Amino acid sequence: MLWINECLYCHNFVYTLSDGRVKCSKCLKKLSLKKINKIMLIINSYADDESALSLSKRTQLSYASVQKYYVTLRVLSAQICEKEYEQVRMMQCEYEEYYYLDNSKKLKREAVFDAHNFLTFDYSKHIYTISMPSLQQYKKQFLEDSVEDGYIDEFNKFKRNSKIIKVNKQFNNIVTFWAYFEESILKYKGIKSDSFIYFLKECEFKYNHTKDEAIELLIKQYFKENR
Repeated sequence: MLWINECLYCHNFVYTLSDGRVKCSKCLKKLSLKKINKIMLIINSYADDESALSLSKRTQLSYASVQKYYVTLRVLSAQICEKEYEQVRMMQCEYEEYYYLDNSKKLKREAVFDAHNFLTFDYSKHIYTISMPSLQQYKKQFLEDSVEDGYIDEFNKFKRNSKIIKVNKQFNNIVTFWAYFEESILKYKGIKSDSFIYFLKECEFKYNHTKDEAIELLIKQYFKENR
């Protein structure tokens, strides 16, 4: 079990209470070591790319509880990504557009409207992503105007061009991130559109940091946000 000698919220001295909890000498927060150890375990597993389902089975923790923590950690990952962007945004960068479509939909011609578009920026080996507006908002209009086929043809040309970019720039950091993203996203069986940005930011965060760095950043951000 993890033992702590300073407050995780304000980093001041803590002392042990009769019930086994610890209490901060300054902010007076009482901390349950059992709960802290659970949070640390979940953060470590998240940083290690273990799925919520696998972790719940391995530890007998409630899947719903683990999944809730994972959702929180994805939000925290996104917050850290935005903070880090503020530190590099004035640097010169390269960027390219990318689209992602679930494997189950790739053979369906009309599924192009379900694709997720995002811009990928490379700030001297630091990746930053921006999710583009969903194409779903245009589907109805294209159908009503009977120009769906033309749009699909143009979009397919874009897909072919993207493949050419991958071949010509196989050592480009942006393309390396795309490969990492595609591999990482496979473990999820479909992602809802309104959640896609958080999975994208999870990949961005993990790509930019070693596992140890990711754990340290998440611990700091988690206890900062939950004061």
